[in-house]
Amino acid sequence: MTALHVPGADNLLRGSLLHASENQALAHWLTHHPLGRQVASRFVAGESIEQALDAVAALARTGITATLDHLGETVRDAPQAEAATLAELDLLQRLAPLGPACNLSLKLTQLGLDISPSLAEQNLLRVLARAGEVDQFVRLDMEDSHHTTATLKIFQAAWAAGHRNCGIVLQAYLHRTQRDVDMALELGCRVRLCKGAYAEPASVAFANKTETDENYVALAWKLLARGYYPALATHDERIINRVKLWPIDPQQFEFQMLYGVRPELQRRLAQEGFRVRAYVPFGVDWYAYFMRRLAERPANLRFFLATLLKEPFG
Repeated sequence: MTALHVPGADNLLRGSLLHASENQALAHWLTHHPLGRQVASRFVAGESIEQALDAVAALARTGITATLDHLGETVRDAPQAEAATLAELDLLQRLAPLGPACNLSLKLTQLGLDISPSLAEQNLLRVLARAGEVDQFVRLDMEDSHHTTATLKIFQAAWAAGHRNCGIVLQAYLHRTQRDVDMALELGCRVRLCKGAYAEPASVAFANKTETDENYVALAWKLLARGYYPALATHDERIINRVKLWPIDPQQFEFQMLYGVRPELQRRLAQEGFRVRAYVPFGVDWYAYFMRRLAERPANLRFFLATLLKEPFG
């Protein structure tokens, strides 16, 4: 039997889940419920750095590298930003022995962007200085469109200050990304290209999945042809298969995918000789990240609901 598809239903569900990602009451309930942690463990590699490093080691045994993200999106004041910065500095020290097998991803809101862009920039420069000391690479994650301009300005300032051990994430669903890719190519920096995972108005983002996919493919080709070791972050096998046909040296780029999403595809690509890196999040502040994963793919939501229905509420 074919499932009934209601036009616009997927967008409505996605929007509802993204809205729920900001619901503090639901966040408190789910993060303190044992079942919540159990379900989230598919996409989040534990709450401690030790659990995250265990996940990184398991990926390495299958030929997959990693980028660690210490989750945290609720930084409200300077002391919290300082604590997050110190955590990133410590994490870089822990990653030093792993070399390129595991690098770091972070969000500027963790470092204080919503408090003060100058505070976030100062904290980022501290992180990049430590990364330089331990020969590590740092990727600046991209957040919703309200943060895009500020994130890119701070990234460009760090680049101008001489930090070449950093890269940026650009989102194919934003109308502006063609220009941002050109900026990155002019700088000569590394780009992770993703589709985008936030609810955005039609004034700034493509509302149609087909348009987003077409823009992603066009930008991916530009980055592969002219870029500096780009990372193509997608689980879309149709796009991946197109890329595999392009006359590009597979050692000059990498596919990136989320921890726990399409793991069999990740292993298969690694076995075929492509470089694959998993985005491995960890930490106690996992709720918003988890809800965005549910919003991205119906299969993730089905997994969540099936697990909930198997367990009694208590």
